[in-house]
Amino acid sequence: MDAPSKEVLVERTALAQADDKPRRIRTLGVVLAVSLGFVMAMLDVTVVNVALSDIQSEFGSDLSTLVWVVDAYTLTFASLLLLGGSLADWLGAKNAYMAGLALFIVASGLCGIAPSTALLIVARLIQGCGAALFLPSSLTLLTQSFPDRAIRVKMVGIWGAIVGAAASLGPFIGGLLVHEFGWRSIFALNLPIGAFGLFLTFILIGTSKRTPRPFDIVSHVLLVGALSALSFTLIEGPNFGWLSSHWIVLSISASITAIILFLLRERISSRPVIPLDLFRNRVFWSLNGSGFLLSFVLFGEIFLISLFLQKARHASALQTGIKMLPIMGIVSLVNYLSGQFTALWGGRRIMTAGYAIGACGAIGAAVLGGAAPYWQIVIPVAICTAGIALAGPAMIASVMHAVGDAYANVGSATLNAVRQIGALCGVAIMGVLLGLVPDWQIAFRMAFATFAVCLVLATTLVHRGTRSD
Repeated sequence: MDAPSKEVLVERTALAQADDKPRRIRTLGVVLAVSLGFVMAMLDVTVVNVALSDIQSEFGSDLSTLVWVVDAYTLTFASLLLLGGSLADWLGAKNAYMAGLALFIVASGLCGIAPSTALLIVARLIQGCGAALFLPSSLTLLTQSFPDRAIRVKMVGIWGAIVGAAASLGPFIGGLLVHEFGWRSIFALNLPIGAFGLFLTFILIGTSKRTPRPFDIVSHVLLVGALSALSFTLIEGPNFGWLSSHWIVLSISASITAIILFLLRERISSRPVIPLDLFRNRVFWSLNGSGFLLSFVLFGEIFLISLFLQKARHASALQTGIKMLPIMGIVSLVNYLSGQFTALWGGRRIMTAGYAIGACGAIGAAVLGGAAPYWQIVIPVAICTAGIALAGPAMIASVMHAVGDAYANVGSATLNAVRQIGALCGVAIMGVLLGLVPDWQIAFRMAFATFAVCLVLATTLVHRGTRSD
């Protein structure tokens, strides 16, 4: 039989490429659809940090109130994520994702018209509820859409790059909006993004299977109580006087008691929040521990640098956004590369390298101090952020692989709950540090020394607690 002619081969190649183009477009559309929820979640953190000085000026807020504006969102986000994972099983991942997006859009509108910090904080709490509903479903939809692990790892890299781009541009976009239209405009940004996410999800993603599992509402209430008391302790401790205040002693006691009761109930419950298989999974918890430390450093750093530039260096919101671009701009590129590197060399190696690089950057920033010129400070801080960006997607892909399809919703919810608790603690601890140490030079060094210790611990957790890929 004669071999096909050159013209026939060219024609066949052209036809194959033509058939493949709609598939590639649809694939990217699916990744974009499930990314936009996380994009809003990331924008909300980075954008709000840039607007803190203007919010303080309008309402005359103190430092603890500013921390509440940031952490109110993180509080409900973290404490309800596990419930969000259970609801995703009951409603189906697609329905839960779309419901969460819709609630987040409504809450963003309420933030934009809030007449006081009290109502702004309430609206931020509602935003956290929406995020807790859509985020576990986001990773589940991504996992279900790409069952092949090698393809999924690359898609997680693209997903991370999109989210990273939002984190990178968030301070600049926020600074520009605050400069041109005032701080309220930053919440209007979520409205078109959320609407576009709803549209893409509706037309591109198929109906998800419902796998209702019984869940223990008492355990969820205990978890919310523990995190609420912990937040109150960390944020209001400097104002009330720590152990000299009976309110702080009470909140510490309530947090510890609620955590103990939650753990005891998990051991005896026939419907544990975290299934027994996951509860005993050493790899899963090692990765979650590193995720907590990653978010502690990342969100603590964003909060610290935003206030440092505005308070110590007297930068405007727009100037702060521009100056944070080199620090955050590297996130998107490194997130994308992380997915490619993880597919080649495995998540364990990439996570270990990322955390180690981040620790080196944090040590450099701590040695340099806050009194150095900006162009010198930006280099080690950017290295620290790049290391975190390298480890992040590899950590997420490794967790989703460790839990498997059977526990995708609850595994995703647990990871993100732990990460949001890390973010809450990172911001709150930085608020405590700035309240106790008014000298920015000393506070800057102490903060980055803390970040370095966290990243060294994360490196150790990954290296010792996970198996080789």
